[in-house]
Amino acid sequence: MASQPSHSSDREAVLRKQNRGPPFKYLVPLVYAPVLPLIRIGLRKNPVVRDRLFTLVLAGAFAHGFFLVTDLYDVESK
Repeated sequence: MASQPSHSSDREAVLRKQNRGPPFKYLVPLVYAPVLPLIRIGLRKNPVVRDRLFTLVLAGAFAHGFFLVTDLYDVESK
């Protein structure tokens, strides 16, 4: 029984240690959000490459959002 409190305090210490630093997975939209209009503007002369690259970046953004949402649901279900 005496090991229970020390075990939970160890777990809390590990969780506090893991939460250091910025959450980079939430900062990724700050990169691809301005990239989308820049693709449309910068590749105006080459519409085939422009549309394919825009679609690829947009699909990556949706995949990243899907990953974040499913990760949150996974954490809540445990």
